[in-house]
Amino acid sequence: MSAAPDPVAARIDDGAFLLIDKPRGPSSHQVTAWARDLLGVPVAGHAGTLDPNVSGLLWVGVGPALKLLPLVLEFPKRYVGAVTFHAKVGARDLDRVLKEFTGPIYQTPPVRSAVKRERRVRTIHRLTLVEHDGPRAIVDVVADSGTYVRTLAVDLGEALGLGAHLEELRRIATGPFDEAASVSLTRLADLVEARRAGDPAPLLAALHPIREVWQEFPTIVLREAAASAVAHGAGLARGGIQKVTGSFGPGARVALVTAAGTLVATGVARYDAGEVEKVPHGWVVDETRVFVDPARFPALWQRPKRGAAGGAAAPAS
Repeated sequence: MSAAPDPVAARIDDGAFLLIDKPRGPSSHQVTAWARDLLGVPVAGHAGTLDPNVSGLLWVGVGPALKLLPLVLEFPKRYVGAVTFHAKVGARDLDRVLKEFTGPIYQTPPVRSAVKRERRVRTIHRLTLVEHDGPRAIVDVVADSGTYVRTLAVDLGEALGLGAHLEELRRIATGPFDEAASVSLTRLADLVEARRAGDPAPLLAALHPIREVWQEFPTIVLREAAASAVAHGAGLARGGIQKVTGSFGPGARVALVTAAGTLVATGVARYDAGEVEKVPHGWVVDETRVFVDPARFPALWQRPKRGAAGGAAAPAS
């Protein structure tokens, strides 16, 4: 009699995400390594690095989900932070400066950062006051990925002429995923032990399938030949589109999927959703990132005849 299939192993083979509640102290890399070892997988990666003294939601990908980590970075992040101003600040002044810093702002990464220190624009989607007591304030921040909340706190202090620093920070959400869906490392260890004892369901529930990420993006359903061409690295032409779901504009990240619901690739739209099916010729989506094994998709496009000029095959999309 053959052994029953292991749903956890199957989920990891398909690609899965863990939403870890990172504690203060260890680095994001350390937390990811511990999660990897608990799951017994050879490789794991994380998206959206948290500093050692910052807690909260950390995305860890295993299996094919590693390729989707850049998609997670496109989600805005939500934080709750404790800011200490270097003098007492009035409620009216604090409210004014929070409004001034809502919207696009310039930021330079701090000296101790892993990226090149170049001034760049980040959008603060929401910056609201939760509590205020003299020189201390707790703020709720929703911002573009890559925003430095520590730098934001310092800038708020400078704008008030008082000086300020960030005392504590916690990430409570990434896009539509919040901390309620996360598990601590201790809880993850318990789930792994439950699996070993014959109950894989709790661990399976903690391993989020990759569909939960890509379905948050606008979707283009591909015709069969176009899915094959895209899987082998081609862009997408208008003729390869079966259906468009969701709205998007030029430059938006879109998911390219088969009619059966398999993610083939993501790409960058060259037109808005209402125009892509009306373009007479040329690519409508390019800069594709392929997520499937091309060997699963036989070449269905027309190859040039021997001696024909041009050389490259033209995708039948």
